[in-house]
Amino acid sequence: MTIAEIQAPVKEEIKRFEAHFKASMKTSVPLLDKITYYIVQRKGKQVRPLFVFLSANLLGEITEKTHNAAALVELLHTATLVHDDVVDDSEMRRGFFSINALWKNKIAVLVGDFLLSSGLLLALDNNHFDLLKVLSVAVKEMSEGELLQIEKARKLDIDEDIYYTIIRQKTASLIAASTSAGAKSVTDDEEQVEKMRRFGETIGMAFQIKDDLFDYGDKAIGKPTGIDIKEKKMTLPLIYALNNTDRKTKKHIINSIKRDSTNPKVVKEVIDFVKSSGGLDYATTQMNEYRDEALSILSTLPQNEANNSLQKLVDFVINRSK
Repeated sequence: MTIAEIQAPVKEEIKRFEAHFKASMKTSVPLLDKITYYIVQRKGKQVRPLFVFLSANLLGEITEKTHNAAALVELLHTATLVHDDVVDDSEMRRGFFSINALWKNKIAVLVGDFLLSSGLLLALDNNHFDLLKVLSVAVKEMSEGELLQIEKARKLDIDEDIYYTIIRQKTASLIAASTSAGAKSVTDDEEQVEKMRRFGETIGMAFQIKDDLFDYGDKAIGKPTGIDIKEKKMTLPLIYALNNTDRKTKKHIINSIKRDSTNPKVVKEVIDFVKSSGGLDYATTQMNEYRDEALSILSTLPQNEANNSLQKLVDFVINRSK
């Protein structure tokens, strides 16, 4: 299953969106114009705008408000990625140099601010206050989730409940905002909007667990193997493994990560420990439960081409290789 096949019901709208997205970043500052051009050229799969369009098409006819919702989502998402690269001191993003690697942190932060404010103005200029609220809440939660994860990384005292709170805020909140914004752009039925928000949240949870599983792969897929361990991020496979071992082993693994998380020998030891403890199988089971919940929600909504594509998008999220 490819993204192109999933896009089929909204193929023409996606083409229009690309021009709309470029226009939303228009500026008279040459340096900024150069950087935004670079951003557009290295865009990813644009999964979040696709969630917006398919959610709208599921419940009604796509409108100009839908296009504004998609552009708003992608502007805010791109802004958070630019800022994340500064926070993480990352030099690469999707196989390209990051903005901070090419133009340094000060400019990257300002570019992120520009993208964020462009999104807010897009909503305000079109009186889309409902969309503005949905996305503003998502950005607030993303910031809170990131800070909570940083706080917990210092002590490595995270449990499953805290982990789920972090990924709901960091990742699922924006996908939930994408699906609910798409719904809001075509209907005032709050029950349907809430169903779409919940759908987005559940598939967002599955998306992040899948991303965490990549860290334990045998090769670098999407991100270097073991990078979460090196950054002392407590993800579900590791949390499960630590909670299901003896006290001595748990203390040893935690102390090893605290003292020397970037040491390749430590990273390998942690990966082997998680695999042998059933951490990957457990995380996969939890991911599949979120997938099943997302599909269950879709079964209560209109059965049409958009619904079929959303089902395929759920499978794509679960089975993707990067």
